[in-house]
Amino acid sequence: MILTNIESVPGMRITGHYGMVSGSTVRAKNFVKDFGAGLKNMVGGELKSYTELLEEARKEAISRMIQQAEKLGANAIINVRFATSAITSGAAEVYSYGTAVKVQSIEG
Repeated sequence: MILTNIESVPGMRITGHYGMVSGSTVRAKNFVKDFGAGLKNMVGGELKSYTELLEEARKEAISRMIQQAEKLGANAIINVRFATSAITSGAAEVYSYGTAVKVQSIEG
């Protein structure tokens, strides 16, 4: 599956349009990691446990978006975007979306 955040795939032409596809996941903080992050927050620096949590959430949201596009017969998703939102205290959603298309090489 080709993923891009632009409106086309260089060297390819769009031969089919399947509409918007999306994927999301809601993740909650782990108490132990949250406690450690709170300590780190006092002294400054990257909160690596949160960075890892968000990376896992992005991968899961992308995977779900790809599954939806594959069911439609797409081989690419263009205009891929991400959004996040707080669901409740300690939990957040990562949402990915884009346009499912079929692309073909311009040469053939």
